[in-house]
Parts: sequence; C-alpha cells; structure tokens
Amino acid sequence: MTKQKLWRINILLLALTGIFILVASRMTSGEQPDYDWQPTDNVPQIVKGMDLDQSFEFCGEELPMDNFDIRERLDRELTVNTYWHSSTILSIKSTMRFFPVMERILEEEGVPTDLKYIAVAESALRNAVSPAGAKGIWQFMKGTGNEYGLEINSEVDERYHLEKSTRAAAKYLRSLRQRFGSWANAAAAYNMGGGNMNKRLREQEADNYFELNLNEETSRYYFRLVAIKNILENPRAFGFYLDKEDYYKPLDDYTTEEVSEAIESWGGFAKERGISYRMLKVYNPWLIDSKLTNRAGKTYEIRLPRQ
Repeated sequence: MTKQKLWRINILLLALTGIFILVASRMTSGEQPDYDWQPTDNVPQIVKGMDLDQSFEFCGEELPMDNFDIRERLDRELTVNTYWHSSTILSIKSTMRFFPVMERILEEEGVPTDLKYIAVAESALRNAVSPAGAKGIWQFMKGTGNEYGLEINSEVDERYHLEKSTRAAAKYLRSLRQRFGSWANAAAAYNMGGGNMNKRLREQEADNYFELNLNEETSRYYFRLVAIKNILENPRAFGFYLDKEDYYKPLDDYTTEEVSEAIESWGGFAKERGISYRMLKVYNPWLIDSKLTNRAGKTYEIRLPRQ
C-alpha cells in the first residue's frame, strides 16, 4: 500500500470517528440528531408510537391511565399487536366469521360482548392446541370444559364447537366476575386459573388486577385484551387497511342433519351427501375422529354445506 493511499484511509477513519463522537455526545445529552427522514420506496412503512392520551376501557371498566406503570404496560401491548402484522391482520380477517355468533351468545348470557376479545388473545380465533392441553378458540382445559357442559372424548370434542364453547366461556367468565368482583380480575383468573388468582390476591393483600405482581403472561394479559379491542374496533387507525372482500365469510350457508346412531365412517357419510370429508370437518370441527361410536344413542346435529 502506498503512503498516499494510507494517508487517505487515515483521513477517512478520522472523519468517521468524529461523526460518531458527535452523534453519541448529542444522544447522551438527550439531544436528538437532526434527522429528516422521509418515507421512500426502500422504507415502505412509518412506525409511530402509540397515542395513550385518551381513555381506554374494557367491559365498561375504565383503565386508570394516570398510573405510569399501567400506561407503559398498555403501550407495550398496543405496540406489539400493531406491528405484529401477520397475526393481527389474520385476526381482523376472521372477525366477520366469528364475532356475530359470539356477540349473540354473549348477549344471551348477559355478559359484555367485549369478552369476545379473550378468544382473540387465547387462540387468534383458531381451533388451537396449547402445550398444556387447552383446546379450541376459547382454550378450555378438559376439566373446565366438562364442568361447563362440553362433551370431550376421543371422538367428540365440543371445545371445537363454536356455539357451545362460546356459551361455556360466557358462563365461566360470569362466574369468575361474580367471584372476583371485576372483569379485569375475571380475565386474569381465566388466564391463570381461579385458584391461582385467589392465592395471589391473598398473599399480596390486594383486591384488583392492577395492584398484583403476576407471572409474565398474566401480567400482560388484560392489557393485551384492551390493545386487541382497540385495534380490531378501528383497524385503519393502526395501519390495517382491508376491504370488505378481504374478510373471511361466515360459515352460515348450510343444512343440518340429526344423527342418533353410530357412524362407521365420516368419509363415507360425507361422500353419500355429495361433500368432501374436509368440508365436513371444516363445518363440524368438533368431530375429531373418522367415526362415531355413539353407544349412548345421543343425537348430534351435523352441518352440511350447501352445494
């Protein structure tokens, strides 16, 4: 390397070092660098902070936004769910399919329709299975599902039945509200279990969710519900632009057939009715086996999509 090239490299390094020191000193002192970025084709999004200078409520209960801890916890969940693009946009698309059914049942059970957002937080409106064994859109454990009237066995699992699981969830949440005194407490108990919620309230000498120091998941849970509610009620305010045709259509164009006997093969049953096995399971996801023994002679309503 010639002396002239070496000299030029040293000059460049000195210049870069000077720029770095200048920027670092301004940031350390609290002064922001005078960047004037404008959106370009190479940066196709604008990432903004959340507007927290407003009131937030869930199930008619207002959050105490004068508390910095509550503001920051809500800020985290609004930010995560706003910029978690794929999951949030899929949840938004699913609302047209599931929310009308949920809202009707929640109203019939006399509980706030805001509780439908619990299903979004639990499963993103999908028949999910958790590592702990919770299943369905409402993520019921087997014991709790049985307690609230859901049939669960090797052939039928009504945790995957939208109407029946929603009604069970409404009754369960109403009982938690009666037990713990607020919907915030009820939501936390739904996530961590009533026994654990009662234990934490006692040992920490608290009476509400906002005073409790809980595990990471439950500590975030209620704020996630509030964030999901705000985003899904007004998606465009958070940068999600969907046309009506982008939403998933309700699965409401079907006929029903009562079945009271054993079914040797659901595949054969579907074929005889001119539909695929796949469509039979899409409309009846609670049928979890390829057959139905039905020794008790129970009557089931099977949905058949119209051709």
